[in-house]
Amino acid sequence: MKKACTAFRGGRQSTVIARGFSLLEIIVVVAMIAVVMSFAAYTLSNQLPSQQLRSSAKEIAAELRFTKSQAMLTGEARSFQINVKTREWKGPKNHSGTLPKSLEVIATTARREQPENDIAAIKFFPDGAATGGRIVLQHDTAKWQIDVKWLTGEVAVTKPGLSP
Repeated sequence: MKKACTAFRGGRQSTVIARGFSLLEIIVVVAMIAVVMSFAAYTLSNQLPSQQLRSSAKEIAAELRFTKSQAMLTGEARSFQINVKTREWKGPKNHSGTLPKSLEVIATTARREQPENDIAAIKFFPDGAATGGRIVLQHDTAKWQIDVKWLTGEVAVTKPGLSP
Protein backbone atom coordinates (compact mmCIF):
# COMPACT_ATOMS: atom_id res chain seq x y z
CA MET A 1 0.00 0.00 0.00
CA LYS A 2 1.34 3.43 -0.90
CA LYS A 3 0.61 6.64 0.98
CA ALA A 4 1.65 10.11 0.00
CA CYS A 5 3.29 12.17 2.73
CA THR A 6 4.53 15.70 2.71
CA ALA A 7 8.06 16.30 3.93
CA PHE A 8 10.30 19.35 4.15
CA ARG A 9 13.86 19.00 2.91
CA GLY A 10 16.28 21.86 2.89
CA GLY A 11 13.49 24.34 3.34
CA ARG A 12 11.58 22.92 0.37
CA GLN A 13 8.37 20.99 0.53
CA SER A 14 8.36 17.63 -1.29
CA THR A 15 6.03 14.67 -1.53
CA VAL A 16 7.36 11.32 -0.33
CA ILE A 17 5.58 8.05 -1.00
CA ALA A 18 5.57 5.72 2.03
CA ARG A 19 5.61 2.02 1.24
CA GLY A 20 4.40 -0.83 3.47
CA PHE A 21 1.38 -2.65 4.77
CA SER A 22 -1.00 -1.66 7.49
CA LEU A 23 -1.52 -3.91 10.50
CA LEU A 24 -5.05 -4.71 9.31
CA GLU A 25 -3.78 -5.93 5.92
CA ILE A 26 -1.22 -8.19 7.60
CA ILE A 27 -3.85 -9.67 9.95
CA VAL A 28 -6.19 -10.41 7.02
CA VAL A 29 -3.42 -12.20 5.08
CA VAL A 30 -2.38 -14.25 8.13
CA ALA A 31 -6.02 -15.25 8.73
CA MET A 32 -6.39 -16.34 5.09
CA ILE A 33 -3.21 -18.43 5.33
CA ALA A 34 -4.52 -20.07 8.54
CA VAL A 35 -7.81 -21.00 6.83
CA VAL A 36 -6.01 -22.52 3.84
CA MET A 37 -3.59 -24.46 6.06
CA SER A 38 -6.39 -25.88 8.24
CA PHE A 39 -8.24 -27.02 5.11
CA ALA A 40 -5.07 -28.68 3.79
CA ALA A 41 -4.43 -30.43 7.13
CA TYR A 42 -8.01 -31.73 7.22
CA THR A 43 -7.72 -33.07 3.68
CA LEU A 44 -4.40 -34.79 4.37
CA SER A 45 -5.61 -36.36 7.62
CA ASN A 46 -8.58 -37.89 5.80
CA GLN A 47 -6.34 -39.36 3.08
CA LEU A 48 -3.92 -41.07 5.49
CA PRO A 49 -6.16 -44.08 6.35
CA SER A 50 -6.98 -44.70 2.68
CA GLN A 51 -3.29 -44.57 1.77
CA GLN A 52 -2.53 -47.03 4.59
CA LEU A 53 -5.29 -49.32 3.31
CA ARG A 54 -4.00 -49.25 -0.25
CA SER A 55 -0.35 -49.79 0.70
CA SER A 56 -1.29 -52.66 3.03
CA ALA A 57 -3.23 -54.37 0.22
CA LYS A 58 -0.24 -54.00 -2.09
CA GLU A 59 2.08 -55.36 0.61
CA ILE A 60 -0.07 -58.48 1.11
CA ALA A 61 -0.30 -59.01 -2.66
CA ALA A 62 3.49 -58.73 -2.98
CA GLU A 63 3.97 -61.30 -0.22
CA LEU A 64 1.49 -63.66 -1.88
CA ARG A 65 3.42 -63.34 -5.16
CA PHE A 66 6.67 -63.98 -3.27
CA THR A 67 5.15 -67.12 -1.73
CA LYS A 68 4.13 -68.33 -5.20
CA SER A 69 7.61 -67.70 -6.60
CA GLN A 70 9.21 -69.57 -3.69
CA ALA A 71 6.97 -72.59 -4.32
CA MET A 72 7.95 -72.60 -7.99
CA LEU A 73 11.68 -72.08 -7.27
CA THR A 74 12.00 -74.73 -4.57
CA GLY A 75 9.64 -77.26 -6.12
CA GLU A 76 7.80 -77.53 -2.79
CA ALA A 77 4.40 -76.19 -1.69
CA ARG A 78 4.58 -72.95 0.30
CA SER A 79 1.89 -71.26 2.42
CA PHE A 80 0.97 -67.69 3.24
CA GLN A 81 -0.94 -67.28 6.51
CA ILE A 82 -2.78 -64.32 8.01
CA ASN A 83 -4.40 -64.07 11.42
CA VAL A 84 -7.64 -62.13 10.92
CA LYS A 85 -7.84 -61.09 14.61
CA THR A 86 -4.27 -59.90 15.24
CA ARG A 87 -3.64 -58.89 11.57
CA GLU A 88 -0.27 -60.67 11.65
CA TRP A 89 0.87 -62.46 8.51
CA LYS A 90 3.73 -64.77 7.64
CA GLY A 91 5.14 -66.32 4.53
CA PRO A 92 8.18 -68.33 3.47
CA LYS A 93 11.79 -67.42 4.33
CA ASN A 94 10.76 -65.79 7.63
CA HIS A 95 8.79 -63.04 5.89
CA SER A 96 6.27 -61.68 8.38
CA GLY A 97 4.53 -58.50 9.39
CA THR A 98 1.55 -56.87 11.02
CA LEU A 99 -1.11 -54.75 9.37
CA PRO A 100 -2.20 -51.44 11.00
CA LYS A 101 -4.71 -51.78 13.84
CA SER A 102 -7.15 -49.49 12.04
CA LEU A 103 -7.73 -52.15 9.35
CA GLU A 104 -10.19 -55.01 9.48
CA VAL A 105 -9.20 -58.28 7.77
CA ILE A 106 -11.77 -60.59 6.19
CA ALA A 107 -10.43 -63.77 4.59
CA THR A 108 -12.08 -66.49 2.52
CA THR A 109 -9.79 -69.47 1.99
CA ALA A 110 -9.95 -73.25 1.73
CA ARG A 111 -10.99 -74.71 5.08
CA ARG A 112 -8.63 -77.65 4.52
CA GLU A 113 -5.62 -75.28 4.67
CA GLN A 114 -6.83 -73.43 7.77
CA PRO A 115 -4.47 -74.36 10.65
CA GLU A 116 -6.55 -72.60 13.36
CA ASN A 117 -9.88 -70.77 13.65
CA ASP A 118 -8.58 -67.21 13.18
CA ILE A 119 -5.83 -68.06 10.71
CA ALA A 120 -6.46 -68.09 6.98
CA ALA A 121 -3.91 -69.78 4.71
CA ILE A 122 -3.33 -69.88 0.98
CA LYS A 123 -1.05 -72.62 -0.30
CA PHE A 124 0.91 -72.31 -3.55
CA PHE A 125 2.12 -75.39 -5.43
CA PRO A 126 5.30 -75.88 -7.50
CA ASP A 127 3.32 -75.74 -10.77
CA GLY A 128 2.05 -72.22 -9.91
CA ALA A 129 -1.44 -73.28 -8.88
CA ALA A 130 -2.87 -72.39 -5.48
CA THR A 131 -5.69 -73.25 -3.13
CA GLY A 132 -7.12 -69.82 -3.99
CA GLY A 133 -8.87 -67.34 -1.79
CA ARG A 134 -9.73 -63.74 -1.10
CA ILE A 135 -8.39 -61.37 1.53
CA VAL A 136 -10.33 -58.14 2.07
CA LEU A 137 -8.79 -55.22 3.95
CA GLN A 138 -11.28 -52.66 5.19
CA HIS A 139 -11.25 -49.31 6.95
CA ASP A 140 -14.71 -47.89 7.66
CA THR A 141 -16.47 -48.11 4.28
CA ALA A 142 -13.32 -48.23 2.14
CA LYS A 143 -11.95 -51.63 1.18
CA TRP A 144 -9.42 -53.35 -1.07
CA GLN A 145 -9.47 -57.01 -1.94
CA ILE A 146 -6.68 -59.38 -2.88
CA ASP A 147 -7.81 -62.37 -4.94
CA VAL A 148 -5.76 -65.50 -5.60
CA LYS A 149 -6.99 -67.67 -8.47
CA TRP A 150 -6.76 -71.36 -7.68
CA LEU A 151 -5.86 -72.63 -11.15
CA THR A 152 -3.09 -70.18 -12.03
CA GLY A 153 -2.16 -68.76 -8.63
CA GLU A 154 -2.53 -65.27 -10.11
CA VAL A 155 -2.72 -62.55 -7.47
CA ALA A 156 -4.91 -59.50 -8.22
CA VAL A 157 -5.54 -56.41 -6.12
CA THR A 158 -8.78 -54.54 -6.74
CA LYS A 159 -10.92 -51.94 -5.11
CA PRO A 160 -14.47 -53.34 -5.05
CA GLY A 161 -16.72 -51.46 -7.42
CA LEU A 162 -13.85 -50.70 -9.82
CA SER A 163 -12.53 -52.90 -12.57
CA PRO A 164 -9.06 -54.45 -11.94
